[in-house]
Amino acid sequence: MPVELQTDERRTGEKNTGPASLPRQGGRLLGLRGSVIVAIAVAGLWAGLVLDLRPGDLIPSEGGLSLARELFSHALSPAWTYEARDLPPGIQPLPLKALEAAQVTIAFAAAAMSLSLVLGLLLGFAASTATWSENPLGGEGPLNRLRRGARPLIYGSARVLIALLRSVHELLWAVLLLAAFGLSQLSAIIAIAIPYSGTLAKVFSEMLDEAPRDSARALRAAGASSAQVFFFGLLPRALPEMSAYALYRFECALRSSAVLGFFGYPTLGYYIAASFENLHYGEIWTYLYTLFALVAVADWWSGAMRRRLVG
Repeated sequence: MPVELQTDERRTGEKNTGPASLPRQGGRLLGLRGSVIVAIAVAGLWAGLVLDLRPGDLIPSEGGLSLARELFSHALSPAWTYEARDLPPGIQPLPLKALEAAQVTIAFAAAAMSLSLVLGLLLGFAASTATWSENPLGGEGPLNRLRRGARPLIYGSARVLIALLRSVHELLWAVLLLAAFGLSQLSAIIAIAIPYSGTLAKVFSEMLDEAPRDSARALRAAGASSAQVFFFGLLPRALPEMSAYALYRFECALRSSAVLGFFGYPTLGYYIAASFENLHYGEIWTYLYTLFALVAVADWWSGAMRRRLVG
């Protein structure tokens, strides 16, 4: 072997780390992905056996097929007037009633998201390792000793609380709060806000942990305080992603708000359920199309805002 080549190999240390190592790394990655896919497939088969799922159960009965046919036959002809014969005097026209229900749906979602953002930010900061790791805790003063002692307790308590909030769906919270406090607007807002706070807190903490640390390290090296390092070096790097995710959760809150109408709250879901009980299929599609339009507008608006924030 030429002396120059031997020297290059000793200097760079690339004799055994050339392109031949890439297929081995790719093989390990594909093997891991394949194992995950196989595990998901096995879990799906196991679930199907446990639940005794049968394709024949999807075949509707004659009455169910007739009901579905009647419902979908009105999809292209939604009602513009009420289908009931006896109407109380002074009732709003049907399109205005649908718009009013959409407005209430937005109000429920906005109120729930406002509460969720406050709780989600507080819990997300407490449950983020970046909140604690970027703070200089050196020194032996009483304040630093207190902070070092409280850090594991606050972090662990926040993670446990987040898991508890996320573990119960908003529909179950609505049932519990409805039984405890009755049909009040505040109980519906809290039912949405509780699980959404946990979800926002979990995602916010992960975004803070994954945010670039270059600005935070530069500020810390320049002698900035712990608050300055976090609020001016770390938080601004994660804030666009956090804001974009909060907008996405607002879309989800709109759908949750509409679904809570089936419990009696005056959102779009309430009027959809009432129309279905009275077999007013044209009215059902009027409210459904209003919900579709509401979600579509929210999706377009939040998508545009996310592109501006992240892009």
